[in-house]
Amino acid sequence: MAVLQGAEAKLYVGDFYGRPCIMKERFVKNYRHPTLDKALTNQRIKSEVRANLRCKISGIQTPTIFMVNFETNSIYMEEIQDAVTVRQHINTVQASEPNLSSVCEQLKPLAEVIGQTLAKMHTNNIIHGDLTTSNMLLEGDPKDLSLFLIDFGLSSFEASAEDKGVDLYVLERAFLSSHPNSQDVFDCILAAYKNQMKDKSASKEILSKLDEIRLRGRKRTMVG
Repeated sequence: MAVLQGAEAKLYVGDFYGRPCIMKERFVKNYRHPTLDKALTNQRIKSEVRANLRCKISGIQTPTIFMVNFETNSIYMEEIQDAVTVRQHINTVQASEPNLSSVCEQLKPLAEVIGQTLAKMHTNNIIHGDLTTSNMLLEGDPKDLSLFLIDFGLSSFEASAEDKGVDLYVLERAFLSSHPNSQDVFDCILAAYKNQMKDKSASKEILSKLDEIRLRGRKRTMVG
């Protein structure tokens, strides 16, 4: 039984030789020629698995990949049990604490971990492609800040400051739309990102690109 369905895939919960498992099955796109669809789907699966593994090598926690089945367009991966999404955690904190400054203070350690994690990812030229607080998990007690990145279905490998700036912009838009009045928390993420980046000129260029992308986004909104 499917537990979740997105635009690209269905997720199923089960076990893999006794280990808790999530099976992600990508849809066949009937509007594409079957040969082309198979080739593109295989490419996306390979990119997703590669990004996941490259993150692990970089010291970023991600679900362990158990198996890939190209015949069924499926990835079998570890289910992170006893976890909540970062989105759920932030919403819980915001609901329990009416004072904005107290919310920011409580979430600052998490924001720092998120910023440091994204800096590691971008240092290794991994672009997530769909950064949201729903694609980050906190395992165990959220206060332990055991952060996992998940869902690399739109990932790519790019060295350009533009692509990294877009990645941050996607997160900012998703973050502020899901968590109103949280700009200070996102600013903490960016500060930690900047501090974690060893190449200061690179981080300066990426954050400058983020400002450019924000400006382009505002212009599109005004025109629309």
